[in-house]
Amino acid sequence: MGLIAFLKTQFIVHLLIGFVFVVSGLIINFVQLCTLILWPINKQFYRRVNCRLAYSLWSQLVMLLEWWSGTECTLFSDQATVDKFGKEHVIIILNHNFEIDFLCGWTMTERFGVLGSSKVLAKKELLYVPLIGWTWYFLEIVFCKRKWEEDRDTVIKGLKCLSDYPEYMWFLLYCEGTRFTETKHRISMEVAESKGLPKLKYHLLPRTKGFTTAVQCLRGTVSAVYDVTLNFRGNKNPSLLGILYGKKYEADMCVRRFPLEDIPVDEKEAANWLHKLYQEKDALQEMYNQEGIFPGRQFKPPRRPWTLLNFLFWATVLLSPLFTFGFGIFSSGSPLLILAFLGFVGAASFGVRRLIGVTEIEKGSSYGNQEFKKKE
Repeated sequence: MGLIAFLKTQFIVHLLIGFVFVVSGLIINFVQLCTLILWPINKQFYRRVNCRLAYSLWSQLVMLLEWWSGTECTLFSDQATVDKFGKEHVIIILNHNFEIDFLCGWTMTERFGVLGSSKVLAKKELLYVPLIGWTWYFLEIVFCKRKWEEDRDTVIKGLKCLSDYPEYMWFLLYCEGTRFTETKHRISMEVAESKGLPKLKYHLLPRTKGFTTAVQCLRGTVSAVYDVTLNFRGNKNPSLLGILYGKKYEADMCVRRFPLEDIPVDEKEAANWLHKLYQEKDALQEMYNQEGIFPGRQFKPPRRPWTLLNFLFWATVLLSPLFTFGFGIFSSGSPLLILAFLGFVGAASFGVRRLIGVTEIEKGSSYGNQEFKKKE
């Protein structure tokens, strides 16, 4: 094992990376708070500033995937579709099977220049998560409780506010509503059977309300829907902890572009269109499982240096005083100061682990298990 590979497995290195991410994130959140005074003066300038502040935080996670673990991301699409990446407002539909599916999506947004302006329909619980939820709040992310009767007005209002967004945005929708598990899949297919809908093998039944509402509210702003189907070669199931340990994965993403004018305006017809799309996604997954490849031409967008340079900037700014401070603490010989410093390190370790836990499938939401709970 080489020195670099050895360092990637060391807890102290992971702790330092986590320290840089957390402290830089808190600094960025504070700056974002200060930018609120810009909103009544120049809303579009506020938005552009916050896109770049968000980029400075999210790109650190992209750096881990691209430069730290060396994970490769290959697109399967056509030239006409790839030529439009980063040059239009779009809605992204992505399967929700893996712990780092969002990170692969962020990698593509970074390579096409829209990471800072990427959006998502997020569960309201994330609003209270430091760094993640706080940054999203300043980005005007739409948060919902996932109870449509309570969410409808909030979602419509939030989406309409994005209609004049000055940066090209990719609005991500996980139409399945939650990550795939065998229990949730079984329940979902029981619902499909009760509604007379075709069963899916690799996906949960899509929730249509969020999709049809997004299409209706963003029609005239959004140019197309990108359907993205993600898989990992070798039947791997990667995690953020695996990335942190430097494990390299190979991600394949099949991307299809559907012009928005091809999607029905009528809500019921748009819902049927989405169900048909998921049947096609299921067929793509079946093909990948059998042949190990998606249809279409392969593209490997080159990684850009900005994610690495951004992380090195924050590491230089934050780790130098940390090392100086730590050296001073141990040089003092004071047991109380040393114990306090070690307590701080322990708290930081716990905080980083909790943040990583947000991405873990087994710690995901219970959304989709309601019927299961009733049966129990």
